[in-house]
Amino acid sequence: MLLFRWVVMALLLAAAVSFAFYAGTGQAHYKRWGLVVLKWTVIAAVFFFAVVLIGRL
Repeated sequence: MLLFRWVVMALLLAAAVSFAFYAGTGQAHYKRWGLVVLKWTVIAAVFFFAVVLIGRL
């Protein structure tokens, strides 16, 4: 559980850094990379919480 939290926080930080690079440079590949990282972070979080919810039922 703790490992999952660290991984999610690291991925969110990576997405934030990528968006900051996009804001600073204006290069579109930083925005695209940030969106990809953010999308997979949200998918992983939804899957994790679904497993926790199913486990409690």
